[in-house]
Amino acid sequence: MSNRKSRPAIGALIFFSGSLVVGGYFTFAAVQGDYGLFRRAEIEVETRVLREELASLEADVARMENLTKRLSDDYLDLDLLDEQARDVLGLIRSNEVVVR
Repeated sequence: MSNRKSRPAIGALIFFSGSLVVGGYFTFAAVQGDYGLFRRAEIEVETRVLREELASLEADVARMENLTKRLSDDYLDLDLLDEQARDVLGLIRSNEVVVR
């Protein structure tokens, strides 16, 4: 009888190495890719920031609509008109003193 050392099968080694490389690639793509976990987290943060910005802009629009309505012909707010005349035209009342 002869002593023969058995070698591992080259085909099995290549198969498992290839499987490991392909599995590593898909794992990396699932975490770092365009549709991966990190990108999803970035999109969620960006969505939250944009929603906050939208809420702020909607509040500004509502405030401006209110001011516009208060200065319209149908509804005249005398206090707002007085404030705008003082600010834009530099008007003062006769009993007021201007300090600069």
